[in-house]
Amino acid sequence: LVFDVNDFDETLPGPFEWDVKRLAASLTIAGRNNGLSAKEISSATRASVKGYRTTMLKAAQMNPLETHYFRLEVDEIIATLDKKRSKAVRKAGQKASRKDSVRALNKLTDIVDGRRVIVPNPPLITRMDDMLERHGLDDLAQFFAQYRETLAPYRRDLIDRYSKVDMAHKVVGVGSVGTRCLIILMESGGGSPLFLQFKEATESVLEPYAGASEYELAGQRVVLGQRLMQSTGDILLGWSRYNNEAADRPNIDFYFRQMWDGKGSAEVDELGPKGLKRYAKSCGAALALAHARAGDAPMISGYLGDDSTFDHALAAFGETYADLNDHDYALHQKAIKSGQIPAVFDL
Repeated sequence: LVFDVNDFDETLPGPFEWDVKRLAASLTIAGRNNGLSAKEISSATRASVKGYRTTMLKAAQMNPLETHYFRLEVDEIIATLDKKRSKAVRKAGQKASRKDSVRALNKLTDIVDGRRVIVPNPPLITRMDDMLERHGLDDLAQFFAQYRETLAPYRRDLIDRYSKVDMAHKVVGVGSVGTRCLIILMESGGGSPLFLQFKEATESVLEPYAGASEYELAGQRVVLGQRLMQSTGDILLGWSRYNNEAADRPNIDFYFRQMWDGKGSAEVDELGPKGLKRYAKSCGAALALAHARAGDAPMISGYLGDDSTFDHALAAFGETYADLNDHDYALHQKAIKSGQIPAVFDL
């Protein structure tokens, strides 16, 4: 298992410090949410920035091929922890490794009238029977063929061993609210399952500030950014554009990925001062490696220097932005309470 960055929906070339500022703000907010003291939060945030700075220095001393292959192994992180925390991290890793298409099959599907179908779980998962009855899965043939062409030839041979069985709509997370997301169940000739997720890709929120993407298709921007920055990526990552002249939006970009392929994430809201600080350090290191693969590590490292000035500056920024976040959240809660914004709880 490796520890790496994820969520590339907004990926776009831009100033490196934007990502580091976002990390600092996120950790400060997490620390407040967990009830940590201001001193403990600042320590964790500075650890993340130091992790970024020192890892960038290491990357600056590597050649491009070494940088490409350098990754954060979970076992190496575990080796630095005490017995209690190493046991917790190892347990989380084992849980992630079990999260695959076989487990998804058991959790999300059932046999109905002799065929395997995705079971609805509204509002999180809803069926698309009306559309499938009108068009069938074959209507997706061209859309899927475009996706197939974005894979390397030896990956195409792999995906060709599976046939499409069923499809459903899946609600996305808060960060992608308002975008389309669907899951498709596929089976090999021997009945082995494969779940793919295709998620709508839109213009990056960074484009008004960093310039338009060089890629016409938003899904291509997401996928190529992820392939560039991740140390170990999804082998079935690809993109396509759905064309429907009769729709209100005739061209909708998507990117494809495996729905469950052994990925996991930390339960950040359960981390205490020491746990958050160690996690923050690893996050900073992972972000630095992603930037080193996509950017100019010697230049970034030279700008950051070899002291803690940048660490303290970003910790201060995290505090300021967390204050703004608290203010915005209070306004949001007030709007819900007054009925100005409708809200659904306990999904």
